[in-house]
Formats: sequence, structure tokens, C-alpha cells
Amino acid sequence: MYIRKNIMIQTVLHKAATRGDANHGWLHSRHTFSFADYYDPARMNFGALRVLNDDYVEAGMGFGTHPHNNMEIISIPLEGDLEHKDNMGTISVIRKGDIQVMSAGTGITHSEYNKNKDKPVKFLQIWVIPDKKNVTPRYDQITLNMSDRHNTLQQILSPSADDAGVWIHQDSWFHLGQFDKGFSINYTFKKKDNGVYVFVLKGDVTIGEIALRERDGLGIWNIDKINLKADSQDAEVLLMEVPMNLSF
Repeated sequence: MYIRKNIMIQTVLHKAATRGDANHGWLHSRHTFSFADYYDPARMNFGALRVLNDDYVEAGMGFGTHPHNNMEIISIPLEGDLEHKDNMGTISVIRKGDIQVMSAGTGITHSEYNKNKDKPVKFLQIWVIPDKKNVTPRYDQITLNMSDRHNTLQQILSPSADDAGVWIHQDSWFHLGQFDKGFSINYTFKKKDNGVYVFVLKGDVTIGEIALRERDGLGIWNIDKINLKADSQDAEVLLMEVPMNLSF
């Protein structure tokens, strides 16, 4: 048991096999939090982190035009090429190494398709509840140097357009890391009273005394810093720091 200033540190563990499983043939999606037909009142969100979908889209298939509003939507490609089109006139393709963000704000419509006819696309779709409603919709994407996350945490998202990575309307910071076996690293929270959700993309890691395997997720809060240790070679993690108390 850990204590910080007489407050017990809180954790929530989501094992990979306990996620919602939606297999539509052309789309196989695993939902860490309640989404579409998957509903679990105990798994609605982790603070401002509302959606974490692990999506597999068959060759040439995709999501037709659909609307969003008042949500910060982040896409992280893991394999293949995903084509995006929206009503702001954006046409783009995102690939592994890219980070895409949309502030849906007052309303946006878009489509996402696997650009390739011969191989699937895999990507993470993440929704973060914003700190303000009805902002002007916007789109952005960047390409990162993936070697910059070897045995470190590469920042890919923040609340500031002047900081590394893309930015969103929320006091959130995302990092990606790829680690050699046995490597250990500390992460200090950027903002008091935030929480961190660690999602294991590959391999095995330990957070404190909690062992995690591929696609497991661990949320932790009421703490200022965590330690992450890689238990397998080339372990990969996505670390998402988000507010635990929502402003609306």
C-alpha cells in the first residue's frame, strides 16, 4: 500500500482480455472503455480519457462519413496507411510514426479508410474530453522520429502548441516509449491531481509492483511519480496523463 500526504494511491487495472470485443468482419475493435454496443458502467472513462479503441481494419475498408462534436480525438497508427477526409477540406494519410489530432468542437464530419487494398491497418483511436466546449474545429498531424523514443519517453501531445507533439484543449500529456529489457525510467506527473493511464503496446512491463502484459492498461492517481521497468526486449508503452476531475 502506498500513501501520499495521507491519501491512498489509487489504481485500476484493465487486463487485455477484459476489454470490449466488437468484430464486424471488416473491423475488429477492442474497447478499453464503454463504446458503441459495449457498455460497462464501471468502465466509462479514466478521468478525461473517454475512449481507447484498438482498431484493426481490413484492406480497402473503413469508416464512412460520420459526425463528432466537443471531443479531442487522437489517432495513432500502428501499422498500414489510414486515409482521412473531413468537411474542412482535409485529405491526408497517416502512417506509423504519425500522430493525428482533431478538435471536434462545434462539429466536424470525417471518414477514415484503409488506403491499401492488400493489407490491414491497425491504429489506436483515443478520445479526450476537452476543457471547454464549442471550440472552432481543427485538424493537425505530425510525423515523429521513432528512434527518439528508444529508452526514453517521447512526448507526442500536450496542452500547448509551442510544446513537443500535437496539442489539444485539455491539460493532458501523452508519451510513447520503446525500451530494452531491464531498462527502468521514472515519469513525474506534469500537473498535480492528474492521473496517468499506461497502455502496453508490446511486451511486458512493471509499474511499481504491478506486472503488465501486451494490451493491458493501468490507471494510477493520487501520486506524483511512477516508475516503469521493461521486463521484455523492445517493450512499448503509451503513457497518457489526463485530469481526473472534469471541468464540465
